[in-house]
Amino acid sequence: MIIVGYDGSPDARAASRWAMDEAARTGAAVQLCCAYEWPTWSPAAATVPVPAPWPDPETERAIAGMLERAAATARLSHPGVQVSTSVAHSGAVLTLIDRSSAASLVVLGSRGHTAMGSLLGSVSVAVSAHAHCPVVVVRGATDPAAPVVVGVDDSDCTPPALAFAFAQAAARGTALRAVHAWTPPGDGDPPTPRVSQQEQNRHLTALVDAWRESFPQVAVTPEVITGDPAHALADSSAAAQLVVLGTHGHGAWHGLLRGSVSQHLLHHSRCPVAVVHDLAHA
Repeated sequence: MIIVGYDGSPDARAASRWAMDEAARTGAAVQLCCAYEWPTWSPAAATVPVPAPWPDPETERAIAGMLERAAATARLSHPGVQVSTSVAHSGAVLTLIDRSSAASLVVLGSRGHTAMGSLLGSVSVAVSAHAHCPVVVVRGATDPAAPVVVGVDDSDCTPPALAFAFAQAAARGTALRAVHAWTPPGDGDPPTPRVSQQEQNRHLTALVDAWRESFPQVAVTPEVITGDPAHALADSSAAAQLVVLGTHGHGAWHGLLRGSVSQHLLHHSRCPVAVVHDLAHA
């Protein structure tokens, strides 16, 4: 099941289209989910909105109608994909994180409306950080001829990210770039920059080679880039159809895939971003 956070905004519609294309490739079902808290006012502080459990029927009908129209459009464009809808009377972040435990993928737009659960950047960042399955945040352009890019470090998050990236490249019939960004040590710091560069290349090649046998159809290029990981991957996104990264990286490669890098990409990537979790260490 692919869960789409849907609020009717243009970014949510883009997320739905991306999810439908993915479902057509994989055979997964898609659920369009609108999660929102109905605002009311506290008697003690009339200007402070607090959640209430019972939204008015008119708003309920409007949201249900919005979802059904979106589902009808999706069924017309992708007749082979099973599409359902769901409304949750709770915050978008907690709802999507909870439902991710039974999903294969959560797909979000990078921004949304504030009136019905606000799938804004803050929601995308929070869900991508805490979901129980991979999360794709749809932004920028998707060029089907471009490669998939995966960010790599030496943390336990890299194998799940590589597995997801190889599978995506294979399903899309495109190439894969495995990118590791690093900052060479300064003059006089052992090892020397030249030796360190060689070590980085060997290590990256070894990580990539471990997946070549499982995906022989994917042409993969390991690439070590000198520079800041966040900016290097954002730059790489300009010539990619999808950027894949793991979460909470750590270790000798300076934590390529820490939260700060994923947050930078979620705000600055020029193509969709997939955040893959190392669930064994979550």
